[in-house]
Amino acid sequence: MRENEEKTIAAVSTAYGEGGIGIVRMSGSEARSILSQIFRTPKDIGGKSHTEYNNRYLHYGNIVDPKTKKIIDEVLVSFMKSPSTYTREDVCEIYCHGSIVSLRRILDLVLELGAEPAEPGEFTKRAFLNGRIDLTQAEAVIDVIKAKSDMGFDTAVEQLEGSVSYKINNLREVVLNIIAEIIVEIDYPNEDKQAVKLSDLEKRLTDLKKEIDRLIDTAEAGKMIREGINTVIVGKPNVGKSSLMNKLLKESRAIVTEMPGTTRDTIEENISIKGIQIKITDTAGIRNTEDKIEILGIEKTKQAFNDADLIIFMLDAPDGIDESDKEIAEKIGDRKCFVLVNKVDLGSNITKNQIEELIEDSQIIETSLTEDIGLEELEKQIEEMVFSGNLKQSESLMITNARHKNLLKKASSEIAEAISMINAGEALDFVHVNINQVFEYLGEITGQTITDDIMDRVFSEFCVGK
Repeated sequence: MRENEEKTIAAVSTAYGEGGIGIVRMSGSEARSILSQIFRTPKDIGGKSHTEYNNRYLHYGNIVDPKTKKIIDEVLVSFMKSPSTYTREDVCEIYCHGSIVSLRRILDLVLELGAEPAEPGEFTKRAFLNGRIDLTQAEAVIDVIKAKSDMGFDTAVEQLEGSVSYKINNLREVVLNIIAEIIVEIDYPNEDKQAVKLSDLEKRLTDLKKEIDRLIDTAEAGKMIREGINTVIVGKPNVGKSSLMNKLLKESRAIVTEMPGTTRDTIEENISIKGIQIKITDTAGIRNTEDKIEILGIEKTKQAFNDADLIIFMLDAPDGIDESDKEIAEKIGDRKCFVLVNKVDLGSNITKNQIEELIEDSQIIETSLTEDIGLEELEKQIEEMVFSGNLKQSESLMITNARHKNLLKKASSEIAEAISMINAGEALDFVHVNINQVFEYLGEITGQTITDDIMDRVFSEFCVGK
């Protein structure tokens, strides 16, 4: 363990601001000693603490400045003895009123008495370094904290419980067995019985690669679940873009009028559809105009195309397809697109063939926002887009972390190279190098073969206090 991990650390573990409860947390060998210097129960006499801290019990009292004897706040405190704690060190938590002043003063006291300010994610880093969790579980902690949808939260909780760890460790065990057999064959080449049959080795590696590739295939859906879908609504003025946004939000967020050009700027909101986080952007209608403010809004609309995971392109059913629609379609290009043919209750002058000529491979949905037609179909199609029609979260482990995906791709590439060497009749020594690298890449996912630089990069994404 590095030197800074041996120190007792402290931080505010709740968000700064007004609230009912705030928490100051300490972890390390001096946590209990520091707490005893500032905590007094009603039974404490003469300004000296006589409290016996029962493990995992709450104790009521006050935080008192040991120099001035002034009461800082009325609190509850808990002491949790190592190793059965989050960090596997002694941990103390002080539950005070959720005041910025109270939290700051209590933290200042514990720092004055010898604690060090915790770095971002340092409590979880200690949990990892002390073997309580592996790196995939540590990364899941931040995903739980940052989750903005039910599905993102549920996926993060599953990974926190070890779903990714279990799978990667199983794959690593398979690789380790293959490595052991190859080493035997290399070290004892003259034995009567060959330890490794090349045809059998090739099949086992092929099966292993297929299993890793299946995990890689889940990464696109996993990314959407973890980060959400950046969705942009586009169309010509007065086609119903703002009405659609209001319907999805179930509130009047965007101004809706019959006058074209009402939306002058992009409007962004986060919503949850089928448990999936959607960052949805309502844009200014694209048309030729002399209005300088509207022109700026149209420019922002064009910029929004570049960041979109999904474009909802709205057409006006009674109006048919005009030059403005064709211009928008050209900008969409080959991006993932749902075409909403709106106002179908008023009749339609748009055919499916016309839409397919305009945008290939698009999902076409007929809607009437005034009659609530097509909204359920839109939500269903978004869900199917995420899961590609055949992947369900409850049935399959999903890779949600880009770091994990990249390492799995590297492992798959090494296996492919090893298979090529076997087919080319290369010596097993070369195959062993590739398979050993697979073992290292899988270990890097869980943190078993990780470097300090990568570890520091992972924990730098955390907030202070976790």
